[in-house]
Amino acid sequence: MASLVALLEAGTTPWRREWDAAAGGHHVNLLSGRRYRGANPVLLTLGMHLRASALPYWCGFAEAKALGIFPRKGSKAVHVLRPQVHQRGEGQLAEADPADAAGRRWVSYRPVAVFNAADLEGEALEGLLQKRRQAEGVIQRPEPERLAAAETVLSRWPVPVRHGGDRACYLPGPDRIQLPDRSAFHSAAALYATWAHEAIHSSGHSSRLARDLSGGMGEGGDGGRAYAREELVAELGAVLLGDRLEIGSAMANHAAYLGHWVELLRESPRVLLQVLSDARKAADLICPEGSEVPSPTTLQRIRP
Repeated sequence: MASLVALLEAGTTPWRREWDAAAGGHHVNLLSGRRYRGANPVLLTLGMHLRASALPYWCGFAEAKALGIFPRKGSKAVHVLRPQVHQRGEGQLAEADPADAAGRRWVSYRPVAVFNAADLEGEALEGLLQKRRQAEGVIQRPEPERLAAAETVLSRWPVPVRHGGDRACYLPGPDRIQLPDRSAFHSAAALYATWAHEAIHSSGHSSRLARDLSGGMGEGGDGGRAYAREELVAELGAVLLGDRLEIGSAMANHAAYLGHWVELLRESPRVLLQVLSDARKAADLICPEGSEVPSPTTLQRIRP
């Protein structure tokens, strides 16, 4: 947390990165190629930034050791969150509350340490990196296809979008997203990243996830904290959407937010995990994992 606060104080938003199709883009396990899901892409992007790495490949200590690969001395792991599903026994529930005798499930998250490929060494490492790059290169999608898919997914989100003016915002009253004209963005990816940010905001409407959208910039007390928290949810939710849609999250920096986030994280370090949870729920509502990038066949079918 101290490293994160230091980066924010320096004017850096370390969870943002442009989409690197050459490296596959997604954070994956170095050995299996399995993608990291949930809120983990944010944590891993932060980890890449802290160690100045360009490799989105990760593995645990034990699985690396089995192949003769070890973390360099002094390197630090990044902790991802692994979900664990629990279910209370039916008999126990029946005694406590017969109406719940069918059982109740809940999910907890266990931190798991992984190391970035840039922090590993060993004779087998180069071969594994080459194999992973080749595998990722086979499945990468051309940019026009990824952008068309992002347009399709964001257009399906039921909140209307109007273009015009010089600012991007979500208006809770009319439940509408306002964006500048498309020509005002320096790239299509920048348009979709901004659209994703505002879509995350709109997920907090009272008819959806019902987050506190009452705060405003410059407000003190609870209003300022609510505003900072919601902006952080939108920021990290847009990172998750950018990963799922393969467009990245290289938006323009909102320097005014950074000081608010530093105060928020210093006041309550656990708020980052809470915000990540809200960001994941918002991203799941807009673009559920597993359906993030439609195939060319699907695109043809759903286009008007």
